Amino acid sequence: MPAAIRIPDLGLDLRRTPDLTDPATREHLSPAALEAFFKITELWDLNNADAMTLLGGVSSGRYYELKRSRKGTLTQDELTRISLLIGIFKALNILFSRKLANQWVTRANSNPFFANLPPLARMRSGMMGMVGVRRLLDSRRGGK
Repeated sequence: MPAAIRIPDLGLDLRRTPDLTDPATREHLSPAALEAFFKITELWDLNNADAMTLLGGVSSGRYYELKRSRKGTLTQDELTRISLLIGIFKALNILFSRKLANQWVTRANSNPFFANLPPLARMRSGMMGMVGVRRLLDSRRGGK
């Protein structure tokens, strides 16, 4: 009989979506989200301006403070955007080698959805652009 898989305690009820309108939930999720966000932007080799845009157009003061300290409570919008980026990151790393996965968002793409521009251009257009990229990648990997 296979050993049971131990699920780490995240302090959340995994049977339902976290309530991002709840300040305590946002405070709890923010440190891990910030670490993930800055690691992804580093791996994708994004400049600070693009990272600020993906985070929702935060001010440079707020952005650099978050980057320096990795502390602070994110807004519902910021957590949602980071969730989308994590999903994009995950899908890319399932579909492609690590090197290509990390370059994909900044390379020109012939898919009509991107109009020969890098996917980052679509992602910079706002939340719906990020959702579109996430859906495209999820469909490519079988919707998993």
